[in-house]
Amino acid sequence: MPQIRRLPENLVNRIAAGEVVERPAAALKELIENAIDSGASRIAIRIAEGGLARIEVSDDGCGMTPDEMALALERHATSKLPDEAIEQVATLGFRGEALPSIASVARLTLESRPHGGENGWRRVIDHGELREDGPAALPPGTRVRVENLFGKVPARRKFLRTARSEYGACHEVVRRLAMARPDIAFTFEHGDRRILSLQAGQPLDQRVAEIVARELADNGVAIDLDRGPMRLTGLAGLPTYNRGVADHQYLFVNGRPVKDRLLTGAVRGAYADMLARDRHAVLALFLDLPPEEVDVNVHPAKTEVRFRDAAFVRGFIVSGLRQALATGDKRSAQTPDAGAMARWQTEPERAAPAPAAALQSIFSGRDWADPQSSVREASETWRGYEREVVAAPQGRAEEATPLSEDAAEYPLGIARGQVANTYIVAEAADGLVIVDQHAAHERLVLERLRAAGAGDSVARAQALLIPEVVELDEPACDRLEDAVEKLATLGLAIERFGPGAMLVRSVPHALGKSDPRRLLQDIADDLANHGEALLLGEKLDLVLATMACHGSVRAGRTLSVTEMNALLREMERTPRSGQCNHGRPTWVKLRMEDVEKLFGRH
Repeated sequence: MPQIRRLPENLVNRIAAGEVVERPAAALKELIENAIDSGASRIAIRIAEGGLARIEVSDDGCGMTPDEMALALERHATSKLPDEAIEQVATLGFRGEALPSIASVARLTLESRPHGGENGWRRVIDHGELREDGPAALPPGTRVRVENLFGKVPARRKFLRTARSEYGACHEVVRRLAMARPDIAFTFEHGDRRILSLQAGQPLDQRVAEIVARELADNGVAIDLDRGPMRLTGLAGLPTYNRGVADHQYLFVNGRPVKDRLLTGAVRGAYADMLARDRHAVLALFLDLPPEEVDVNVHPAKTEVRFRDAAFVRGFIVSGLRQALATGDKRSAQTPDAGAMARWQTEPERAAPAPAAALQSIFSGRDWADPQSSVREASETWRGYEREVVAAPQGRAEEATPLSEDAAEYPLGIARGQVANTYIVAEAADGLVIVDQHAAHERLVLERLRAAGAGDSVARAQALLIPEVVELDEPACDRLEDAVEKLATLGLAIERFGPGAMLVRSVPHALGKSDPRRLLQDIADDLANHGEALLLGEKLDLVLATMACHGSVRAGRTLSVTEMNALLREMERTPRSGQCNHGRPTWVKLRMEDVEKLFGRH
């Protein structure tokens, strides 16, 4: 039998490095977190070759004495836990593994000078071996340089990606940490190029928009909600301002960037009936709660958290997001498509063209230079060969009336006509509004169903003539059994039927034709992922959305001006009317200044 022995210190550090420092971005994250925890007001980050050649982080924080520097390079030595109450930790890095782990797999230069200290100090560790220890000249604060990462660990080095990929990961780390602390100034340089330059003291929504996308400021709603000890702040993009991937969702817990399945699921639930399945919201959410309510020590890199009351947290985020969107969701992403706008062109002056050769005999004898003799649409009784050269008009309008005195109170304006029996054209006080009548009415019908309590009627139970036995694995049955009461309120009555089966006695009326086995399997999977049976509620929302689609005004239906105006007024009163049930905009506005530019008036 092999003899049990203690591992040497350098091997222990390299094993720890495998958990904490798997790539340059991970090392960069640890160094920036240390700079933030030092009380810095300015942090400068420089990397070369995506962090593979060099990573340097400088700050103006509290600094360290030579003795503190030596201690900081020992494993599990930290100043961030004054006592043993780890559940009360309020700092980002606190495990005391980062610096010694990095120093074991790279050349690490640590320079620091405390405020009020006359001299700075430098300590250099090359892959676990002390190379230099002496005075250094630098301003108060700390500078850490990491070079030749995994240079003496070829087995790890060969698994790193290209410099471009590693740079992308480092850039994302800087973006997330800079977003969490708008009170700190950040600069980020890659090689000779400056990537970010952020000033200290920015408002949170301004910092988020500057980092994520500048147009988010005009296409998002600010969030600031409290519920008991919890607070939710941030900036949430309108449903019509979305992306095809979910990499523009930034989630923070007590200022710590996290990638948590519960929070991601809550965001998906909040936007469930406002986005298509293949589209994702753009947002940055900051959740603050008492430290004892969240465990941040469940992952070595501290990217995952565990909540004491996960159901309450998820419900707070879903309801908070929906409440915030209800204040701004009558808007939609207002920037017209650039490609569509480019097709607006001024018509050059030119002589009337001669008819096609095939039609010369039909129009023989006409003087094509004479406007009075050119072909005109006379009436529907004479359409002859004109059908081949002049398309039927697609727009219809009634006699225009002057804007009323209260027109300024109508953000969507007064209806002026209908184009292609699909789009309503309205005149607002500040521009031209175009409304997709089917998409708009679809949203209105859905909100009417909800307001009238249709959700409750849809969720009423429909008893099965013969209860159905659904076989599942035992853990899935355990999760479903714990959620029996909640599922019953949604109309799904189930009970345990042996170790690996559930008995279904009733299902929600709207899901009466669904397969009970697949329904229970989906709910069990959702319980495993999020701990809350919200998937059934989302399914019912989809049923309501389908009903709304079938009950709404279709594209191609002719509306009177009175009907158009009624639709516009209801849109102005209805929550979430800025987007249809699939996340597409229901209306766009062309400002009057833009209209005038199209005709060269500016």
